[in-house]
Amino acid sequence: MLDALRLLACLACAQATPVGSPPEAVAVDVELVLAVDISLSMDETEFALQRAGYVEALRHPDFIQAVRSGNTGRIAIAYFEWAGTVRDDAVIGWQVIDGAESANRFADKVAARPFRSFRGTSISTALAFGAGLFDRTDFAGERSVIDISGDGPNNIGPPVTATRDAAIAKGIIINGLPILIKPSPTFSHLDRYYAQCVTGGPGSFVLPIYASAEFSTAIRRKLILEVSGIQDKAKVTPIETDAPIDCLQGERDRRFLSDPYFPELDR
Repeated sequence: MLDALRLLACLACAQATPVGSPPEAVAVDVELVLAVDISLSMDETEFALQRAGYVEALRHPDFIQAVRSGNTGRIAIAYFEWAGTVRDDAVIGWQVIDGAESANRFADKVAARPFRSFRGTSISTALAFGAGLFDRTDFAGERSVIDISGDGPNNIGPPVTATRDAAIAKGIIINGLPILIKPSPTFSHLDRYYAQCVTGGPGSFVLPIYASAEFSTAIRRKLILEVSGIQDKAKVTPIETDAPIDCLQGERDRRFLSDPYFPELDR
């Protein structure tokens, strides 16, 4: 009888013990993904300038001030490099930036990455990968933004407009940094291509780079705009977008290569 009473008492204690609730998501002003082109069309000089531009921007007092000026005073940021695909070792996972120390720590990780490049330019793969990163966070951001840079059009993988539209449908904003320092003679309108085929969402913008000297300033300006949520499109898109762009031109130019998504282009 005594043993039975002890068992009942233990059961009562167990039932009274509260079940631990899952941790609440950390509120941030923006969840920001930096998607950086490392395709073979980027020469070593461009790649070094691009890398230095991101590192300098992340360390800059103006960027840190923009982060601190938000409603929560912090953002969540992730970084990855892409070309024809996204490799597992090309990703720097989510981190909170809430001041100079955390910003410098993230910049150190970017600066420490080895220089490397590989074939293909799949903006569509980069956008799909970037969109997937938002499904694996412990943050609650007021905005979700993909910041994508590149020096050429999508030329492999699914159509870029399809993955762009899928990301926008999830509430993701896509901003672009087209690099036109050494534009292709057959594709000199990359700024308009990014505006019409790559970017989208409320307040999205394109900020082209036309000269090497613009890298650091342009990247810093773009990050500050993304963190602050400024939506004055006229001030950050200095290009005409009225003339229609063929969003499949990159795939058509690459038609001599086999691509299962565009078999009709290989004929």
